[in-house]
Amino acid sequence: MKHRVLTSLGITALAVPIAIVFVAPVRTAAQSPKTAAPSQKTAAAKPAAQPWVMPRTADGAPDLQGYWTNNSYTPLERPQGVEKEFYTLEELRAVEKKNAEREEEQTTPGTVADVHYDFTQFGLDRSQSRLTDNLRTSVITNPENGKLPPITAEGQKRAADRAAQRKKQGATYDQVQNIAIGSRCVYTNAGPPMMPPGYNPAYQIIQSPGYVMILIEQLHETRVVPTDGRPHAPSGVRSWLGDPKGHWEGDTLVVETTNFNDKVAFRGASENMKVTERFTRLSDDQIRYEFTVDDPSTWERAWKGEMPFVKIGGPIFEAACHEGNYGIANTLAGARKEEKRAAEEAGKKTAAAKP
Repeated sequence: MKHRVLTSLGITALAVPIAIVFVAPVRTAAQSPKTAAPSQKTAAAKPAAQPWVMPRTADGAPDLQGYWTNNSYTPLERPQGVEKEFYTLEELRAVEKKNAEREEEQTTPGTVADVHYDFTQFGLDRSQSRLTDNLRTSVITNPENGKLPPITAEGQKRAADRAAQRKKQGATYDQVQNIAIGSRCVYTNAGPPMMPPGYNPAYQIIQSPGYVMILIEQLHETRVVPTDGRPHAPSGVRSWLGDPKGHWEGDTLVVETTNFNDKVAFRGASENMKVTERFTRLSDDQIRYEFTVDDPSTWERAWKGEMPFVKIGGPIFEAACHEGNYGIANTLAGARKEEKRAAEEAGKKTAAAKP
C-alpha cells in the first residue's frame, strides 16, 4: 500500500526561522510624555483580518472542487453511556487515543485474529486525520439522543426475512451469492449518505456547468450529480448509488437521491429510501456535510447527520481491492476442496461400516 499524507492549512506547518529585533525606545524633545497603551499600539499596528470569500467557478457556482476526506473516529450513533452532544477537546483527545491504541493492537501479530491491515497506511489510523476537531459525540444530530429512530414493523419483518434467507443459503463462503458484497468488491458504503469507509477515505469533487462529480476512492465509485433541473428517473430505474439530482440553495449544494436498488440496504433501509445531502463550503479547508435519511418503510421518522469534509493533498489512489477479483475464485476453490474432502471422509466411513 502507498502511504497517504494528509495536509491542510493550519495543520501541517513548516518550521521557519523568525528573527526578532528589539528596538530601544528613543524619545525626542518633540514627543509628549504620554504614550499610547500597549494594547492600543498593538491594535493599531496589526492589519485587520481579511474576511474569507467563497471561491466560485467560472459559471458563478460555489467552488467545492478539490480533494477531501471525512475520515473520523466519530461513530454514526452516540456511544452507550455518553449523554451529551459534544465532547470537550480533552475528552475528544482521550477518545482518539483509545481508538488509536486499539488499532495499534490490531497490527500486532497474534493479538487479533484475521486482521491484515497496516493501520498506518491509507489513513487507516484516523488520528492522522485531525485536520479539524469534530467534537460531536455522534454523526447523528437528529433525533437529539444521537440514535437511529425505532424501526417500523415492516422494517423489522424485512430484516428478519433477509436473515432467514442468509441462513437458508448456508455457509457464508460456499457460493459467490453468499459472500458479502463488500468482500466481493461490488459495493461499499460509497453512499449516499457518504459515511467514513474506514480506509481509502478520500473524495475528489469536480464541477462543470450543470454537473457536480464526486469521485470516491473506496472502490472508485463515481457520483455524477446533474444540477440543471432535470427530473428523477422513472421509479423502475434503480441503481447502487441511486439517482441523484442537485440544485443550489444560496451557497449550499443540495442533492436529493432516490431510486436505490433493493441490495443497498443502508442500515437496513428499503429501496424506497430518500437521502437529501447538503454541501456547504465554510473555508478553504472545510465543507460542512449534512444529510437526511427518509424511509417510512424502515424508520418511524426521518433522521439527520452531520460531519466535516476537510481538504487533503491528492491524488486519489486506485482501489484495486481483489486485484482482478482473484480472491473470490480462490475462496470458491477452497470451498469446493472442503466439500470434496468431506465427501471422501464420508465415503471412507461408509466403506468401513460395511460387513
